[in-house]
Amino acid sequence: MKTKDFSYKLPKRLIAQRPPKQRLDSRLLVLDRKTGDITHTMFKRFHDHLREGDVLVLNDTAVLPARLIGRKEETGAVIEALMLREVDTDHWECLVKKAKKVKKGTRLSFGEDLLTMTCTEEREEGLRIFRLDYEGILFEILDKLGEMPLPPYIHETLEDPDRYQTVYRKKKGSAAAPTAGLHFTKDYLNLLRSRNVEIVTITLHVGLGTFRPVSVENVEEHKMHEEYYTVDEKAAAAINKAKREGRRVIPVGTTSMRTLETIADGAGCVRAQSGMSDLFIYPGYRFKVADALLTNFHLPESTLLMLVSAFSSREIVLNAYREAVAEEYRFFSFGDAMFLK
Repeated sequence: MKTKDFSYKLPKRLIAQRPPKQRLDSRLLVLDRKTGDITHTMFKRFHDHLREGDVLVLNDTAVLPARLIGRKEETGAVIEALMLREVDTDHWECLVKKAKKVKKGTRLSFGEDLLTMTCTEEREEGLRIFRLDYEGILFEILDKLGEMPLPPYIHETLEDPDRYQTVYRKKKGSAAAPTAGLHFTKDYLNLLRSRNVEIVTITLHVGLGTFRPVSVENVEEHKMHEEYYTVDEKAAAAINKAKREGRRVIPVGTTSMRTLETIADGAGCVRAQSGMSDLFIYPGYRFKVADALLTNFHLPESTLLMLVSAFSSREIVLNAYREAVAEEYRFFSFGDAMFLK
């Protein structure tokens, strides 16, 4: 299976540079993942495609202002570091631009030494492990020093950083937003609950595994980067109960999907646990938990597009993408949504 098989043509003007004025203003393409039939609607009518008893599984991670611009102490060179995940107490894995300039022992300073980072390990593909030195609470320091880590295809300044967060976020730790959840408002979630749609939250801190490009020719050779997840007893019990009763479990976003599939056994039963997921889902994968999927439109040749294709078929999904382009849907993080049922 070739990476290029998951390519499609997308005019740059369809890459959403800003969120819609209101979260519910997004469009929604509804795809029958078996027949390929397509319905065009608005996200505010998403409930029309849900059933009583459906379980929506949301990723409640919160995005850290994890993009840091600092200086190399020895030379004063400007260095950008994106904090990905904590690997040990005050030791973080970071993605570094100009990584060749950052060797083991290199010290970086941010905000006039409000935060300093010392490289303790060099890893491939621009990854470095840093020991962080600071006084106080790290997340409060990041709120002062850090910037929201918007994807590189977004070239406009985000006026309200809150729009790159879901309304149900709880646990800080992501380097990118679980963007399928950006469409929801608190009122709309309450509307779904009033219609007996169950809302369950789990956590996967979005990191390099989600947004790293596929650089190999053969899909099977791609290796996912590990991302931290946690699922509590309440969520696991709700999901298992729904499966026993024949009710649909619907992940909101590919991160929720990968978390559920990571923790499920062969019978589709999940158990409460925390850990690291490097699950790579591509066509041929047999799904154990998910019955439908809400997601955004993804980059060509990305692992996310491969996951969506696995949940339907490459031909059906790429045909839906071609129609979305023809209908001028908005693509990627701030773009419109797709519901595969």
